[in-house]
Amino acid sequence: MNLAGVWRLRDGLGEYDLEIVLPGDVHSALIAAGHLPEPYEGRNEMACRWVAEREWTISRRFEAEGAEWAHLHLECVDCVAEISINGELVALAENAFHPQEVLLAGVLRPGENEIAVKFPSSLAVADALQAAQPFRVPYHEGNSPLANGNMLRKVQCDFGWDWNIALAPLGLYGAMELRETGPWIGVVDVTQVHFDGRVELEIGVSLQGLAGAERVELEVSCCGEDARATVEVTREPVRHVLGLEIDDPELWQPAGLGAQVMHALRVTAGSETRVIRLALREVLLISEPDEVGRSFKLRVNGEDVFCRGANWIPADALPGRISREKTRALLQSAVDANMNMIRVWGGGRYEPDSFYEDCDVLGLLVWQDFMFACNLYPSTEPFLENVGREVDYQALRLGHRAAIWCGDNELIGALGWFEESRNDRDRYLVSYDRLNWRIEERLKAALPGAQWWPSSPSPGPLAFGDAWHDDTSGDMHFWSVWHEGRDFAHYRDVAPRFCSEFGFQSFPSLPVIRGFAAPEDRNIASPVMEAHQKNAGGNARIAETMFREFRFPARFEDFVYLSQIQQGLAIRTAVEAWRATKPRCMGTLYWQLNDTWPVASWASLNHGGSWKALHHMARRFYQPVQVVAIPEGEDFRLVGLNDTGADVEVDLQVMRLAECGEQAPMPRRSHLLSHRVATEIGTLSAGDLGDFPLLALEWSGGGMDGFDVVARQPWKALAPRPPELRLAVEDGRLTVTCAAPAFFVMLETDVPGRFSDNAFAVLPDRPVTVTFSPDEGGMPAAGDFRMYDLQGATCGPGP
Repeated sequence: MNLAGVWRLRDGLGEYDLEIVLPGDVHSALIAAGHLPEPYEGRNEMACRWVAEREWTISRRFEAEGAEWAHLHLECVDCVAEISINGELVALAENAFHPQEVLLAGVLRPGENEIAVKFPSSLAVADALQAAQPFRVPYHEGNSPLANGNMLRKVQCDFGWDWNIALAPLGLYGAMELRETGPWIGVVDVTQVHFDGRVELEIGVSLQGLAGAERVELEVSCCGEDARATVEVTREPVRHVLGLEIDDPELWQPAGLGAQVMHALRVTAGSETRVIRLALREVLLISEPDEVGRSFKLRVNGEDVFCRGANWIPADALPGRISREKTRALLQSAVDANMNMIRVWGGGRYEPDSFYEDCDVLGLLVWQDFMFACNLYPSTEPFLENVGREVDYQALRLGHRAAIWCGDNELIGALGWFEESRNDRDRYLVSYDRLNWRIEERLKAALPGAQWWPSSPSPGPLAFGDAWHDDTSGDMHFWSVWHEGRDFAHYRDVAPRFCSEFGFQSFPSLPVIRGFAAPEDRNIASPVMEAHQKNAGGNARIAETMFREFRFPARFEDFVYLSQIQQGLAIRTAVEAWRATKPRCMGTLYWQLNDTWPVASWASLNHGGSWKALHHMARRFYQPVQVVAIPEGEDFRLVGLNDTGADVEVDLQVMRLAECGEQAPMPRRSHLLSHRVATEIGTLSAGDLGDFPLLALEWSGGGMDGFDVVARQPWKALAPRPPELRLAVEDGRLTVTCAAPAFFVMLETDVPGRFSDNAFAVLPDRPVTVTFSPDEGGMPAAGDFRMYDLQGATCGPGP
């Protein structure tokens, strides 16, 4: 019996009684009924926080046969709740990260029944749990204006973050079922062991029924091979294991390295069948001591892979607004920007099965954090056992999907962030070790071959060094440019082995800002704009960087545009420099891919999925074959990058360029780019470049091409002429021409959709044609498009 649909929602004070559609969250139901303003608009966040302070009950009536035994499955109860049927308490929920599986005995009656889920205030529960700890367990107050979220096994950024709204939503999400028959299939886990020319699969199938002990035929099949056994099914779930051996398997490859072959794994138990789309692949985390320190790289099907990607946070701050379609679109945008990895960050949630299946289909490797981030956490036995059950479930559910399992996000660093842990480090270090060891122990018990990494960032197992500044070992989070206010060139001062976090902020695009800020609020210092900036000092840091890099813009919309250009330049500087050190560095995952609500942040996609300038630039700097110019003093080092898995010949044209448009080509050359190491092509000396302030690179090879313009000094030092941009729209194609060079030309429209390219350079003899694909409806008229460029946005005086 599917319990999804219309339920009843009531608060503990008797003030609200309304319908709620489940799966969904309480905030969304109150908004739909007109009891709550839209929290993403203006400064409405504060007017919506009271919801988390109330007690709420969600209930519904249903017809049942009144069976002696029944089974209730609630995939996600968020978070602490009492579950009752016909007034009888049947379960206490305390973890949003594993389902509630409730075996019901004698509580259903023939005819009408009622199920009720009562949620006390999560904020009150968290405060009480903190008070009950043997010693205070601090949380990051700068991230979380709602206190003590670290006490609950719930999405940590629900309590706020330096990019998220703080609402602490509650509700029921995912599958909601009542079973009075059986048997049925629960979690199916798959372990792969690869040999030369074959793969052995160990398939674990959790079975459960309600008729007492009964025997059923269990069968698994994949790639023309099958195995079967007669097994006993009981009222409690039992895991049964069958094996398959597949010769000459077609292997899955990451995006850009081959086909994403998906096989159908069919599991049948009695009358029930489940089909799982399975990627056959061998993924190994290679982290070994070497001459530099300790390596960190992924080896897929025997080949080392440079990981290009970004960090993933929840698709929306309100769970009721998340859908597979919207999530899939965000993941598609990642692949369209030439990414091959997503890191599921530890302050969010373990995503549903559909997320990981879509990652497989699209060719995205998944780095999976366990859900702990930036706080310290309890180590009492009840808390650890709660975490252990969470790990048991998620490990088996996601074992064949995750490439890397990581214990947490930044908990090693957090040991030094709080007065309590600084003053009593041994106590808090031991407490952290208990938690981290419990996670590792339970993961490896479920998945003996799991690719485990203790924390991110981390120099390695049992290493507690400063992985924010040490670039020799393990994975690194490099935040000196943003949080320490360093210039973009500082990215070239380090050479990480694998950088799993680094970022720079920008504002959301103007069409997004118009959705939450009235015209009178569209000022960088307005209360509304500051309410949509959650990082302390963030707006000032964006402005300070503009003073260093650009002439300052006069109009608000130009400030927004320029913030996105400088964000893109920051991340491009880092990625190009670190890719140029391959194989020392074998991965860059910038912070972050997406946003949970419309906010100034490090994301390259706006809330809603439209592309910022950074995402368009990422499509270019993450292209598998690329030629880059790395500044070294007054010279430039030319480096060829190749992540295709085979050596590639490229044809390269370097051109010296002046602001007025004068061009001086240098001799065309060809180069063979290795796929194993970055290829040194040569050096352009200051003497070679003469008085030209710019250089342009044009190249092609491996079925790809590129064009890039690089400035020899900060852009504010240049005085580009007014480019006199013109836009022609014909048959869905937009062609931009100019009278003088135009840099970082950005097209924009209020019509939802996607441009094929943006933030590009246009030269008088090199017009640029792009397409625009509206999400729905017809092509906008030419007058519906806006154009920005560097000279126009910074009001630079032309000659």
